[in-house]
Amino acid sequence: MKIAIFDYGSCNIFNLKKSLEEINVEVDVITQFNNIKKYDGLFFPGVGNFDPAIEKINNNSENELQNILNDLPIFGICLGMEILFDRSEEGNLEGLHMISGNVIQLSNTIVPHMGWNNILIENNNDDNLLEGVDNKSWVYFAHSYKIDPQNKQTVIAHSNYENEIIPSIIKQNNLFGTQFHPEKSGVVGTKILQNFLKECKK
Repeated sequence: MKIAIFDYGSCNIFNLKKSLEEINVEVDVITQFNNIKKYDGLFFPGVGNFDPAIEKINNNSENELQNILNDLPIFGICLGMEILFDRSEEGNLEGLHMISGNVIQLSNTIVPHMGWNNILIENNNDDNLLEGVDNKSWVYFAHSYKIDPQNKQTVIAHSNYENEIIPSIIKQNNLFGTQFHPEKSGVVGTKILQNFLKECKK
């Protein structure tokens, strides 16, 4: 199996690359999409700012990105999930429009939401991404914005922070995303990464 991580030029991808390599995955860090079809899956990593990330992607995509990626499994982490949406209050540029909805700033005055918090799995969720993951498992967050998907059914788990509901895991067709950082979330994060890799094998 071969997985690609897209480098925006400003994010720290070392931990994610190391986490994937520790579960026996071949990983390439890429800055262009011209050879993307040779990969089994793609990660948009976290850390960074919305507009610079979008600029980097747009500058390295000769065609409409949705057509390039097609049905390739994509996993967005934190910022990498947020860029899949239409737009963000963090920036002025259009997002990738892969998932309908916006990214909005956390309303709580205690920003950023940083540290360990648990995830609450939706009652009707039987998604393979969470196979073997217990409800209320603890994961690591570091963010000041949250997603607001148009289709609430894309949210397969959420978290509570200071009485604010945060969609913490989403899935739509071949698109997966976490607001938290699985590469920093210990055994639980590793299990989620492994489950995503199973989806890449299909």
